[in-house]
Amino acid sequence: MDRRKFMAGCLGGSLGGYVGLQLLAQTGGAQAQAGLSKIIFPFAAGAGGDTLCRLIAQEMAPVLQRTIVVENRTGGDGLIGIKAVKGASPDGSMVLVTTGPTMYLLPMVETTPSFDTAKDFVPVSLLARFEFALVINPAVEATDFKSFVTWLKAHPDRTSFGVPSNGTIPHFMGSKLEKDLGIPLTRVPYRGSAPILNDLVGGHISFGITTLADALPQHRAKGVKIIAVSSAERSPFAPDVPTLRESGIDLVADAWYGMWLPAGSPPEFASKLGAAASAALAKPEVKEKLTAIGLIPVGSTPEGLTKELAANIALWQPIVKATGYKIEN
Repeated sequence: MDRRKFMAGCLGGSLGGYVGLQLLAQTGGAQAQAGLSKIIFPFAAGAGGDTLCRLIAQEMAPVLQRTIVVENRTGGDGLIGIKAVKGASPDGSMVLVTTGPTMYLLPMVETTPSFDTAKDFVPVSLLARFEFALVINPAVEATDFKSFVTWLKAHPDRTSFGVPSNGTIPHFMGSKLEKDLGIPLTRVPYRGSAPILNDLVGGHISFGITTLADALPQHRAKGVKIIAVSSAERSPFAPDVPTLRESGIDLVADAWYGMWLPAGSPPEFASKLGAAASAALAKPEVKEKLTAIGLIPVGSTPEGLTKELAANIALWQPIVKATGYKIEN
């Protein structure tokens, strides 16, 4: 498989450019190295991930005291940037902001994992969540998830569904649905959400699983129908749409951005950085800007990020293992 297609469904993009902020030079009695520090965001321009980085950078600047730049290290479904931080000096000069699925799915599906999140990185903070949606072709005669399942059973030749790429959360959500519903489904991988929505509007596939933020404009325009969201609670962006759990599927599948330092970084520094990021995300003006692009600001302690990662590994590992899906290194 072309590695570059791997994480298309779970990635935010970036606006590019450099952002100044100040990072603490003295942490837990250890003198941090002087000079520039970097937030590495391992994906290209196109969506909200870099906006997230820019916003927290601007808000953290008055609190912390060391210059940082936000830099895009694209390629390898995030691996280029991840490896850059993995191999960096643990002196506070480089931090990683990336999606949670990148950090737990890639080690699961690579034949030889390129990194071990727990061993190679120090957690800093959970930053923001985003959600997925089950979206159906408007010509499908269904008004909700239950009637859609009935429709699928009555049309076994029309069970094709789109995902933003193979090996992503939507891919494995489809595997979970197939198992739980007992209906053979035909997965069709795309390059991102836009072509899925185009083919739904055109009637070429019956349903798709994509990010809620991407699907909402077409849903509101009646071009497609969102019949379920993947979050634990109903989304603030679509409060009238039930969750998969409400629809009878025991699955919560949101995704999120997190921040990590390279292994060996002082835990005191990770805690200070996480507190500053969480404080930034709690500001009303930051929340407003992030929710406008479909992100739900969270913020957490390093322990909170560790707990979130462990919960996702526990959820997805058996699902991924059951599919037998692997990427050859």
